[in-house]
Amino acid sequence: MNYPNELKYSRDHEWVRMEGDIAVIGISDFAQDALGDVVFVNLPQEGDAATAGEAFGDVESVKAVSDLVSPVSGTICAVNEELLDAPERLNEDPYGAWLIKVEGITGTEELLDAADYQAMAEQG
Repeated sequence: MNYPNELKYSRDHEWVRMEGDIAVIGISDFAQDALGDVVFVNLPQEGDAATAGEAFGDVESVKAVSDLVSPVSGTICAVNEELLDAPERLNEDPYGAWLIKVEGITGTEELLDAADYQAMAEQG
């Protein structure tokens, strides 16, 4: 499994990359591996609120449908609409295929660094 050190992670297996005041959010390598082949992504609209610990969409794989849980609170300022036509990109490049971007960030206290996230993920 790959857990880039420059990212922060949630206990729900989303990653966060800060780009200035914007949080870019996606799913971790662990999450895409556990899901299996992703076949559909349901994403929110720009301008929607994101609340840390609450679902902002879902991802459907050949195995199951899983909620996408926001690791931070704020306002969604961008949605990766490419994933609507090519959801398999989440499997192919989990750290390149972001889901949403959030501005006005709060609620980052619970985020884990790569080492802590890896330890949590490996414990199951």
